[in-house]
Amino acid sequence: MTRAVVIVAGLLVASAAAFGLWRWLGPQATATSEPAAAGIPVDAAAAARGDVPVYLRGLGIVQAYNTVSVHSRIDGEIVKVAFTEGQDVKTGDLLAQIDPRPLQAQLDQATAKLAQDEAMLENAKLDLARFQTLGQREFASRQSVDTQAATVRQLEATIKGDQAVIDNARVQLGYTMITSPLDGRTGVRLVDQGNIVHASDATGLVVITQLRPISLVFTLPEDNLAAINRAMAGGPLTVIALSRDEKDQYGEGTLSLVDNQIDQATGTVRLKATFANADLALWPGQFVNARLLLRTERNVVTVPSDAVQRGAQGMYAYVVKPDSTVALQPLEVGQIAAGIAVIRSGIAEGQRVVIAGQYRLQPGAKVELRGGVSGQPPIAAVGPRNGAVDGAAKSPGSSQ
Repeated sequence: MTRAVVIVAGLLVASAAAFGLWRWLGPQATATSEPAAAGIPVDAAAAARGDVPVYLRGLGIVQAYNTVSVHSRIDGEIVKVAFTEGQDVKTGDLLAQIDPRPLQAQLDQATAKLAQDEAMLENAKLDLARFQTLGQREFASRQSVDTQAATVRQLEATIKGDQAVIDNARVQLGYTMITSPLDGRTGVRLVDQGNIVHASDATGLVVITQLRPISLVFTLPEDNLAAINRAMAGGPLTVIALSRDEKDQYGEGTLSLVDNQIDQATGTVRLKATFANADLALWPGQFVNARLLLRTERNVVTVPSDAVQRGAQGMYAYVVKPDSTVALQPLEVGQIAAGIAVIRSGIAEGQRVVIAGQYRLQPGAKVELRGGVSGQPPIAAVGPRNGAVDGAAKSPGSSQ
């Protein structure tokens, strides 16, 4: 039994020694093996310099450059329709023909009357010559000579009237051939062959719209009027027509008109731009987004718009410092659009800014960049098709 007690006592002493050794070595081993605290994962991008176009945005509607409702200028029966609906026509192309026979008869009648009066005038001139000869020999009175001279003048005036009637008859006869007054495209045919038309009809034969070129009318806030006028003084301004979702570009045109008054009800001013529309991408009545290129800002600092945050004190961004910690940096921001923000002050070229993961950050927090530092899209690629930078989004204090 004494031997068993000794064995148990030895085991207790060994256990106590092992426990003490573990307590002494444990914190050191833990401190040596525990990894350093990981930073907050974020995405970052470097600020860059470039040229940024500044656009003013507005909603517009496409209008035909010219629209003509073709009417008949005379009464008569339509004997021929020479166009098809939706046809492209040129100036002078035949559209329809009205029965010319009644007017041709009137022209023939006026021509015959002219020939009759010309014969009478010729005879009256011969009689006048005879009376003048007799008057010189005192075989005819002066009154008879004067009367015959008046008859000649009367017939000459009659012939002028006959010629005017003929000219009018020819004009009326020409109206039987209804031609296109401009280059354009025909719409729905409004009158069919065989119908009787009148010059007083409210409904025309067809409506022709000129599609090349074409116009775009859009509105902008009146606050932009002064900037637009200053820009126009430097030369023609470019207008870009985009789809409603701004994914497709329909064409580039030139600003041709700034309306001479402001709409007091809406506080906007109307503008009109002209587009060549060679591919017919623009169509009358179409709603599009219009972008007026006001100017291009040269060599400005830009960052992805995701980096810009808005707080109680204004706009700011988290800047990644060399020690992989972040600092909250107040910003003065210019235009924001198309994923690009123009920085007036607060960030210098090359500085890294956080573009994703900001919700977990506080000033001084340690970060870990996921995938390194991404570069910005080239400024040259930020164009109308991608939704170019415009002047609609501005921070307080920024200027056009």
